[in-house]
Amino acid sequence: MQSIYQRIEELIKERGMTKKAFCEQLSISTGNFGDWKRGKTTPGTNKLIEIASFFNASLDWIMLGRDVQGEALRESRDPYFFGASGQLDCQGQSLSEAERDFILEYIEFTRFRKEKKQEDSTTE
Repeated sequence: MQSIYQRIEELIKERGMTKKAFCEQLSISTGNFGDWKRGKTTPGTNKLIEIASFFNASLDWIMLGRDVQGEALRESRDPYFFGASGQLDCQGQSLSEAERDFILEYIEFTRFRKEKKQEDSTTE
């Protein structure tokens, strides 16, 4: 069974990037990345969301190695991974409107940061 690190490494390889370029683009220290590889630590929730957004991959696949049925996290203004009911399955508990808004706002923020970083790197 693959680890979170191995799945992230697979995404890096599929993108044709170096691990160093990946770390630079997502502001991950090489020390933290090495700790992920050794199993000493794993990425935090915010960083996992950012990685999923960066690679247009599902959080389920990155975290658990399973493909999601239906919608996956992607960069668009669609309701992302919320199903027809408008909520994510959170162990039977509904997400509040504030929680949904927070998640969507965070995804928009990571997209903005990514675009800003790309703009800054092209102007240098």
